[in-house]
Amino acid sequence: MDVRIGISQSPKELVVELPDDADQEKVVAEISAIFDGTKAMLWLSDRKGRRVGVPAAQLSYVEVSSETEGRRVGFGAQ
Repeated sequence: MDVRIGISQSPKELVVELPDDADQEKVVAEISAIFDGTKAMLWLSDRKGRRVGVPAAQLSYVEVSSETEGRRVGFGAQ
């Protein structure tokens, strides 16, 4: 599962590849808690065990995609 995070005042987005066993519903619940104001930081652990933290005040958007969607490669991929 990949999580794309838009950070305010940054032209690039942050992409975190979560482990294969990550629970998508749990991740979405964590993200919702950030936007509800319940938490001040979004912490995610990637496939290599690294932890990534983004302050809630800097989040612009978060996109969660599952591995079942597949990756598009090449020109004209749909």
